[in-house]
Amino acid sequence: MQLLMKTRLTLIPVLSFLFLRALSAQEIYTLDRILDSIRQNHPVVKMYTREIRSMDEAAEGARSWMPPQFAIGSFMTPYNINRWSREGEMTGMGSIMISGEQMLPNKKKLDAEERYMKAMSSAEYDQRNNVLHELVHDAKSLFFETMILNKKLAVLGSNRQILEFMVQNAESRYQFGLGKIGAYYKAKAALGNLKNMQWMIESEIRDKHFRINTLMGRNPTIPLELDTLFHLNDFSLWVFDQALFFSNRSDIRALDQRIRLNWLRQDAEKQTLRPQFGLRYEHMFGFGGQPLLFNLMGMVSIPMVKWSSKMTRANIESLKWQAMSYEAKKEMLANEYSGMAYAMRNELQLKIRQLSGYEETIIPALKNNLQTMQLGYEQNTEELFMLYDAWEALNMKQLEYFDLLNQALRSQVELERLIQQK
Repeated sequence: MQLLMKTRLTLIPVLSFLFLRALSAQEIYTLDRILDSIRQNHPVVKMYTREIRSMDEAAEGARSWMPPQFAIGSFMTPYNINRWSREGEMTGMGSIMISGEQMLPNKKKLDAEERYMKAMSSAEYDQRNNVLHELVHDAKSLFFETMILNKKLAVLGSNRQILEFMVQNAESRYQFGLGKIGAYYKAKAALGNLKNMQWMIESEIRDKHFRINTLMGRNPTIPLELDTLFHLNDFSLWVFDQALFFSNRSDIRALDQRIRLNWLRQDAEKQTLRPQFGLRYEHMFGFGGQPLLFNLMGMVSIPMVKWSSKMTRANIESLKWQAMSYEAKKEMLANEYSGMAYAMRNELQLKIRQLSGYEETIIPALKNNLQTMQLGYEQNTEELFMLYDAWEALNMKQLEYFDLLNQALRSQVELERLIQQK
């Protein structure tokens, strides 16, 4: 009895593990789920998030004052130490001085520095979004390519059954002197070629599974089952003007932030040309009966004079021209993206029209032709080579169809990548 109980207790965790593993193996990943996983788990998100946090933390120190300065030492003290002491009514000479100094920051300068440093992370945020968009659209490409490969594999499996039927039937007929030996060898060679193609596609699918898992931040070797649903989007009503790219493209928005940073940096540089005030206090302990003495002084720096402001004024002018350069780059990128988008849409629409031709006319007609030839072959009214030709024509057009579908989906992904559609 105890042995039976121990066996049951041992089997419980094993069965639980196998059950959970079976559940995970049956789990189907949709495109949206993959993209959400990338947005949450990819290391680039963590990297940029921490970089942004680093900049925000650095901005907390934007309103820092200059450190105070303290000093202690002798003041107007003779080298002859005998003169330090009092002699009769004559007091000693020299003293010990303690001094402190503090520069008072210009409030407008502190405000300008704070605005600039707090805005630095905004450009990094848009840069993060731009990199993340690239990763998302890489995942879309891999997802659709894997889906097409799976569909190809399914069609090749169906076509392989027909080819195996031809080979087996021809072998049976050849024993009795029926059938054409040349067509039989062509069918047998095609069967071997089809098996090689299946192995190659299965290897490509595994490769893409590794890459998708990596993008999701998972172990590359974890089994992955993908959803097969897809749709081709209609971009016929889209207007690919500058306004679209100014609002959608993260790299252009990052340029906007850099332009803003330039103006904020320019304002901060201008504030350095303002006078800066300070206070200095000195206290003296006199030797030989001297009274206690002090100095209280106000200080002012004058950075706007010509010989000390050359670099600051040069930086201001440089920042102005750099901002204008960014503006020109924005225009250039938007114009370039606009032309590319219209060309991509034209290519995508052509592929969609070609796919309709395959779906509505070419493939149905070839399927009907194959069925007719197969029926005639079974009834001994058609030859094997005619059945093989019908199979070969259908197999070739089906593979062409999937290649065309892959090109259409790739064009769609590249267009969505260009306009950074979410």
